[in-house]
Amino acid sequence: MKKKNPINEDIEIQVAERIILNENNFKFKKYNLFIAFFLIFLLPFIGLEIISNFKLNLNGVNKAKKFLNNDLSILGHLPYKEISKEKLVSIEPNIQVHIDMSEALLKMREDAIKDGIYLVFLSGYRSINLQKEIFYSLKSMRNQIAAERAKVSAPPGYSEHSTGFAIDIGDADKRETDFEVQFENTDAFRWLKKNAAKYHFKLSFTQNNKNVDYEPWHWRYEGSIEALKVFEASNRNLKKLQN
Repeated sequence: MKKKNPINEDIEIQVAERIILNENNFKFKKYNLFIAFFLIFLLPFIGLEIISNFKLNLNGVNKAKKFLNNDLSILGHLPYKEISKEKLVSIEPNIQVHIDMSEALLKMREDAIKDGIYLVFLSGYRSINLQKEIFYSLKSMRNQIAAERAKVSAPPGYSEHSTGFAIDIGDADKRETDFEVQFENTDAFRWLKKNAAKYHFKLSFTQNNKNVDYEPWHWRYEGSIEALKVFEASNRNLKKLQN
């Protein structure tokens, strides 16, 4: 038997190795090409999923922020719990208010009389059921959508009157201005603007309010801890609007 030339054997081995290497490279390139096409096909779906999850997470973050900021308002009005009947007192026929504010309210009216000003109490506590009737009935009668009606009347469960700490005031000498913006031109309003804070009363819906129409007749009491707690969120939102 002839012996193979070592040189030829080396050449054959190198050729064989080169062929195997080329085959492996081809397989590797083929595998990479498959992966590339697979990723190109999947990327749009992966991107949509990421965007969808981001939107969901962002929505969740916004809801959390809204909750933490106590931003639970509807159409510019904040929610208020209805005061229990045990905390209400009558200050005159058909008008009840929270017992905490009754003394200050009557004192304010007495002192106004000493200055020749005659305040009229138009509306105090309103139940949520009464507010529901006022909001939806007048909305229907005046052919208003909810957002329009909310400019001048709070939705049920969102009225300061349900707390017993709100009072609508008029001028006895200018009854035509009851519940009208023109009330701001009366002596009664000018007196209130100058003196109401002494008795812990504050105008609820000022001209700076962007969501609810200006109501110069609507005042609320903030002279007790309970009242301050009730209106804390409202005062915080008002500061944001003014900044």
